[in-house]
Amino acid sequence: MTKPVDILILSNGPGEVTTWVRPVVKALRQALGDDRSHIRISVVLSPCPNASGKEAAIALNYPEVDRVQAAEHFWQFLLWGKTEENWDWRDRGVVVFLGGDQIFPVVIGKKLGYRTVVYAEWDARWHNLIDRFGVMQAKVFEKVSPKYAHKFTVVGDLMVEAQTISTHNAPFNTEIIGLLPGSKVAKLSQGVPLCLAVAEYIHTKRPQTKFVIPVAPTLDLPTLASFADPEKNPFVKVFGSSSAFLVESDNPILKTETGLCVELCRENPAYELLSHCSICLTTVGANTAELGALAVPMIVVIPTQQLDAMRSWDGLPGLLANLPVVGSSFAKAINWLVLSRKGLLAWPNIWAKAEIVPELVGKLQPQDVGKMLLDFLDHPQKLDDMRNKLRSVRGESGAARKLAMIVKEEVLGFGD
Repeated sequence: MTKPVDILILSNGPGEVTTWVRPVVKALRQALGDDRSHIRISVVLSPCPNASGKEAAIALNYPEVDRVQAAEHFWQFLLWGKTEENWDWRDRGVVVFLGGDQIFPVVIGKKLGYRTVVYAEWDARWHNLIDRFGVMQAKVFEKVSPKYAHKFTVVGDLMVEAQTISTHNAPFNTEIIGLLPGSKVAKLSQGVPLCLAVAEYIHTKRPQTKFVIPVAPTLDLPTLASFADPEKNPFVKVFGSSSAFLVESDNPILKTETGLCVELCRENPAYELLSHCSICLTTVGANTAELGALAVPMIVVIPTQQLDAMRSWDGLPGLLANLPVVGSSFAKAINWLVLSRKGLLAWPNIWAKAEIVPELVGKLQPQDVGKMLLDFLDHPQKLDDMRNKLRSVRGESGAARKLAMIVKEEVLGFGD
């Protein structure tokens, strides 16, 4: 290959940018090389109801990526093929879909004259218009017409890539509980005070236990701390937790009125830290997939003290829930429908088709959650059993590498 090629990554939300884009761009550089004069990697983001606005900065921080366009400029690019900074495009290229709507690579690939590769997690569309599909499992293309079957390759689950990164639940002298309250306002408003209240309860029983919050890359520390301030977040009083304030330093902490110190880890991804946790308390989302891939025991909490607060669903439900005026009603209805079904909201449970990690849904009380955590800590065999079940369902790693090889095949297909 002598002529230069552009790789255009299409993505959208914070979960996709951190758990899909990151491993894929690493794998692309390993497969295609780091010569930017030959292979240039661009990331274009589309709007997402879960977006924090920091996704572009995160993607631009990946050393494998050459340039990034934020979501607010997406529509002019989709409609007219022009980026905000008027990027130039090489004659040859591949559009790689890693989040958004699958019609996007069809339209953009056509405008640029590029080949198209789609990563399909649950559903694959536009079979006649997309060149290649890398799918999570064979079930995705069971009903695809035989004439398009050659386009499909099973690559596995991109969310499992976490298990390949220097982690193995190594023994550690200090008992650590990881607290993962989420990264969006809808989850943080209830998640932060609930996690802190649970931590305070456990601290009275096991003062030797250390608590850590791996801070999401889309979240700054003052914003995180604001959710522990009763003047700014009424849920602090609802859950009966003490107020907490931020102590900034090289090793920042949240310190509660009772003296509990919760360390804030800004390393991202925090796989090494998480692998040393005895157990984690987490909300639903991509974090459950990462913990599952790392085989870290967890309890998943979905507090419903205010259903209206949970407006972070993907796709059409998320868009409806965030509409002005009527969004609140949609949010309550959507959350009631989703949460009324039994379990299988956490990724490891979805993989296993059974509840292998506890899912606590409802008007949760910190003391009840704390007692369950203590029971696991008091019975290490229960934690070992959960770890073994997580290892058995997390699947094989290598999805990013396999997807990169599909892209490489398309690139090599251009010839010299």
